[in-house]
Amino acid sequence: MSFLLTLYRSPQTRIGLIILTVVVVIALCAPLLAPSNPYGVNPNSRLLPPLSSSPLATAAGTVTQLHLLGTDSVGRDTLSRLIYGSRLSLTVGFMAVVLSAVFGTLVGGLSGYFGGRIESITGWLIDVQLSFPFLLLAIFLLGALGGGTLAVVLVLALGTWVNYARIVRAQVLSIKTLGYVEAAHATGAGTGRVLFLHILPNTLAPICVVASFSMAQAILTEAGLSFLGVGLDPSTPSWGTMLNDGRDYLLTAWWIATMPGIAIGITVLGVTLFGDGLRELLDPRGLR
Repeated sequence: MSFLLTLYRSPQTRIGLIILTVVVVIALCAPLLAPSNPYGVNPNSRLLPPLSSSPLATAAGTVTQLHLLGTDSVGRDTLSRLIYGSRLSLTVGFMAVVLSAVFGTLVGGLSGYFGGRIESITGWLIDVQLSFPFLLLAIFLLGALGGGTLAVVLVLALGTWVNYARIVRAQVLSIKTLGYVEAAHATGAGTGRVLFLHILPNTLAPICVVASFSMAQAILTEAGLSFLGVGLDPSTPSWGTMLNDGRDYLLTAWWIATMPGIAIGITVLGVTLFGDGLRELLDPRGLR
């Protein structure tokens, strides 16, 4: 509790936490907040500007539907797709961060603890990973895998696991020589127990800092890949696919691409502010 209070005292962290809380609540309550079906196509309501209304046929008769943020090229409500898009964008980013953090931490922990050949192989894999431009590699892999949510998550995790591996390896190299680790060995603790119970838990601070910034990077990358047409399915209500839908209508229907762009910017700002405050609290000298 004291940690949360200290974290909340920072103005920038407080702003970031408020933004993230609002976005998460919107994502969780999407079925309650969305005014209409995000997949509902209505050719008679194409490219309506914000604050427009259109007739909607229902079982009880024809009703007037208000479009606060307008409609897209096939008549789908922009606000509804924006709300549901928060779900998918946050889910993809969170899953990619968790997967990359687990894999990178495991690889970095084993490399730093055992050294030798394992460290050499790990270093070679990291160098190979960093030698490829990630965007080109992601486009190639998604083209081969055919896109989809799972494919995007795997590609995003593939692009960021090296960050965790390098930091955890450096932390493990310094921690494994400390007195309490040697004492654990002296009491007969096995390798797995020492590594997973005594060493890796003490690397959580830098991992959390890297994860917070990786979340923002994952959201931006997913949006960029979907904008290029190699990410999620075009019919899926995500912020990236909405940008892709609106790129041909920037002059005639600016709201289609502008609204998800604003949502991405606000969310990334919230994650970045929160991560920066977390970095200052957990690592006052700055994570390098």
